[in-house]
Amino acid sequence: MKDIKLIEGVQRRATKLVYGMEKLHYEDRLKCLKLMRLDTRRKRSDMIETFKIISGYYNVNAEVFFEFDEGGRKGHPRKLFKRRSRLDIRKFVFSNRIVDRWNPLSVNCVMCTTVYQFKTCIASQLELET
Repeated sequence: MKDIKLIEGVQRRATKLVYGMEKLHYEDRLKCLKLMRLDTRRKRSDMIETFKIISGYYNVNAEVFFEFDEGGRKGHPRKLFKRRSRLDIRKFVFSNRIVDRWNPLSVNCVMCTTVYQFKTCIASQLELET
């Protein structure tokens, strides 16, 4: 968390260096420069990587990273199962932290055929979160 705040602070200061932006609020500077907050960028990147792994864009077995939910719950057919964990080291691992963001996605997003389609589909959902 400390590192995230540090990096976000660097971005905050760097956006003030752009001519005409020094008096704007941070969120307004980000919108003008078409940038994202660090946490939003991380969520977006995690979602894109998950899509690529599950859709077979990488030459890896998706079951190495994820366990698919076989519970027959409603929603899309690519639901992921989240394992319980007591230790923080397991809670914040990529394959575990992505489940809560991946499962609520719509069928249209999850079943996209290209990465570009997926990016445009999740863009609206990330805007709703912020």
